[in-house]
Amino acid sequence: MRAVTVSKFGEAPSVTTLSAPDPGPGQVLIKLAAAGINPMDAKLASGEWTPAPVTFPMVLGVDGAGVVEALGEGTTRFSPGDRVFGQLFIAPIGSAGTYADYVAVTAEAPLALVPEGVDLVEAAAAPTAGATGLSLVDLVEPIDDQVVLIVGAGGGVGSFATQFAVEAGARVIANAYSSAVERMRSYGVEQTIDHTSVSLEEAVRSAHPGGVDVLIDLVNDAKAFASAASLVRPGGTAVTSQYVADLEALKASGVRGVNFALQTTSELIERVGDALAAGAIVEPPITRITLDDVPSVFASLGQSRANGKTVIVL
Repeated sequence: MRAVTVSKFGEAPSVTTLSAPDPGPGQVLIKLAAAGINPMDAKLASGEWTPAPVTFPMVLGVDGAGVVEALGEGTTRFSPGDRVFGQLFIAPIGSAGTYADYVAVTAEAPLALVPEGVDLVEAAAAPTAGATGLSLVDLVEPIDDQVVLIVGAGGGVGSFATQFAVEAGARVIANAYSSAVERMRSYGVEQTIDHTSVSLEEAVRSAHPGGVDVLIDLVNDAKAFASAASLVRPGGTAVTSQYVADLEALKASGVRGVNFALQTTSELIERVGDALAAGAIVEPPITRITLDDVPSVFASLGQSRANGKTVIVL
């Protein structure tokens, strides 16, 4: 099979040929149709982030969607022909990478059936970004009629979080580039602020002098997060997905601080799929690429303005 791999940390990824895996006991063999690209893929490949043991050659990617082709001994959760999607962030990292034609993985991984009406490319864009967006909103619920500022609303996670927050009844201020304004409006946000055109802090304070109820920050470093968190009223909540919150400083100002870490489950993946199938949310814009495009795209991962998701069509 063809796959995108690295043979050591920091190496530029390349398209290689590997033996297709066989499903072991309790595993499913999935013929992948699409794989979602996430910023964390680059951090794993570089060794910048090593949350679990790794194996080399490391097959990149954790998000994927495809069709179950075969079952290992004792596997009963899925059947051949099932369309499935999920986040295969499984130790050792690289053993269940999704930038590949096939993957063999435990049937108990965070996988779910792809609902009718959702195609496999859309499904592959959803596991990490959708589950993160939904979990962030779950974390700050109830938010009906509360003012929620989402920093980084135009990216994959931001697109999902913005829609789930609006669905939960929040009055959302979306920090996104001007190119995403119309899309943010279609999501139902109350206001969009492009921080490259105006000061985010000044714009928010002008509209909400008493402060916002919730901050969900998906992109900022510690200094910029602290500045954004100053916009939260006492009694409110400031969440970062970058793990840069000074919890004690926030507590001293009367704000609940949260360093968010995603805990993916099959139930969470299923909820995202159901929301897509029901039309409660829509996929962010998807840029489709091939496996051969991955090395060049990977080199610029995280350097361009986030606007939706990139998906490898296999």
